[in-house]
Amino acid sequence: MSEIPGVDPSVPPSGTGCVECDAAGGWWVHLRRCALCGHIGCCDTSPSQHATAHFKESGHPIIRSFEPGEDWFWDYTSDSGFGGPELADPQAHPADQPVPGPAGRVPADWMKYVH
Repeated sequence: MSEIPGVDPSVPPSGTGCVECDAAGGWWVHLRRCALCGHIGCCDTSPSQHATAHFKESGHPIIRSFEPGEDWFWDYTSDSGFGGPELADPQAHPADQPVPGPAGRVPADWMKYVH
């Protein structure tokens, strides 16, 4: 596959959870991975929407799902999805990490907080 601007397949993910939510003791619905720098942020359904915030702050235009079994990419600048190259491992958060997650931080009434 030819090189895609905004994608660096060699960069590993920043961790197994949303960087900002983990730092603040928060929680997320789904996780997204910046395809350029590996930043893991929470999706737009999550209360804090850190993946989109990362795009707005960094200008890094492309994310990939960080959910087990998903390999789709999203380009914020064109507002469209596409298939792309395999990125550095791991490809997703641990399979035993619940959705929403992480375990122990999701409120019982979590559905009230999703977008």
